[in-house]
Amino acid sequence: MTRVAALAFLLAGLCYAAWVPLQFLNPGVDSSLAYLSELAAADQPWSWLVRLADVLAGTACLAGVALAPDERPGRAGAAGWLGLALFGAMTVLDAGVFPLDCAVLSEPACAAAEAAGRLSASHTLHAAVSSLALAGAGLSLVALPVSALRRRRWPSLVYGGAVLAVLMAVATGWTLTLVAEAGGSAVPVGLAQRFQVGIVALWLLLVGAALWRDRTRAVPQKSHVLLQGAGTPVVVCAGMAGAWFHWDRVAEDLGADHLVIRFDRPGLGLSSGHPGPPSLTEEAERIAALARRPVVVGHSVAAFHAEAFARLNPGRVAGLVLVDPSCEPNPGRGSGTRAGAVRAVQGVLPALGGTFGATALARLLLPPAHRLLMGAHERAGAVYGRGRVLAAALAEWLAYPDMAAELGELRRTHPLPPIPVVVLSAGDDDPCHRDLARLLGARLVPLPASGHEVQLDRPEAIAEAVRTLGVVGH
Repeated sequence: MTRVAALAFLLAGLCYAAWVPLQFLNPGVDSSLAYLSELAAADQPWSWLVRLADVLAGTACLAGVALAPDERPGRAGAAGWLGLALFGAMTVLDAGVFPLDCAVLSEPACAAAEAAGRLSASHTLHAAVSSLALAGAGLSLVALPVSALRRRRWPSLVYGGAVLAVLMAVATGWTLTLVAEAGGSAVPVGLAQRFQVGIVALWLLLVGAALWRDRTRAVPQKSHVLLQGAGTPVVVCAGMAGAWFHWDRVAEDLGADHLVIRFDRPGLGLSSGHPGPPSLTEEAERIAALARRPVVVGHSVAAFHAEAFARLNPGRVAGLVLVDPSCEPNPGRGSGTRAGAVRAVQGVLPALGGTFGATALARLLLPPAHRLLMGAHERAGAVYGRGRVLAAALAEWLAYPDMAAELGELRRTHPLPPIPVVVLSAGDDDPCHRDLARLLGARLVPLPASGHEVQLDRPEAIAEAVRTLGVVGH
């Protein structure tokens, strides 16, 4: 994704500099005295081409920001990328939605119409939108080099950005001074503004070049595992997109006489990114690596993981507690077209998870969703404000139908060993849970006062279910 982001910024810089050749198509707009945006005025020849170049520049800049490889940008980095996003968005609006009606400094009739207030709202708003675009570019020129310097990354942005930031300050001051002094007289405001816009184009090209040369090494894969207590091992498998801290109260209840093993699947919690689409075989191997003969607690979709582990490792499991398990009476794989599309999306998710766009989207969506669904927690903002968590959660959601089908196949080919199983069913009576308990020879425990997040609503019920299995550690 880094190279794609680099190409996007390089395209943005080239398109934003397209006015250099395009101004020769319209000699009626003086290149030293008239605003550059007059080339894109609605009544000017070739204005559609000028506006198209700007729309492409803004769109490419937004794509570059979204795909920039910066999962943890810090305040300066976030300000820099958001500044470029503001520039991109305002440039699209400037050219595509709010162009000038006519060339103010090139046509006296247009200047008179503007003074009389006879021009459109688009013409009036154009100056404000253009100013916001340049303000965003200026913010990024200051913030991104600061971020790169602090993190010892992208050295060309540090030095090149510093030079361009100084030139941008000079160009902006020059432009504003000339605009204030114009008063109807001929002053080279167009020349000053072109200098200012040219610096922005160079900045976009510099960002693209820095990303193209980026040699930042991938962070080694790290698995987060937390052990608490001593005694019979209990491996806790969180539900879709779950994290270790959701099980604090269960671990406290069991810690006196059990070794509670909590872990975050790749990309979730404090574990690093996922190398590929999740599968039941992979999850069973992950559980097998954590303990010799544990009781496995599986919540929601992780009940699939727990049951798959028991079927694939019949001599290595002591018992199962399935907590409000996901339940599919007739699982089946999707069509070939759907499967191909899902695999394509899953293939790019790990790379997308490390981008600034994914991080920004995660910070916007996931912490509020967590508060709504699972309540507030001091760790939720830090954990769920990461792009890789969003990517891993999406990967699990996309893999759900295939994992359900995979479990259906395992049930036909791998018998469940003779181990104690408890199914905790939250809410109203669930026929699917009754059928599942019958299939597994399990004891069904209804929890009518609990929601789906039983580990938060009724943690003592999970601890009691583990204890009632009567399993002695080995």
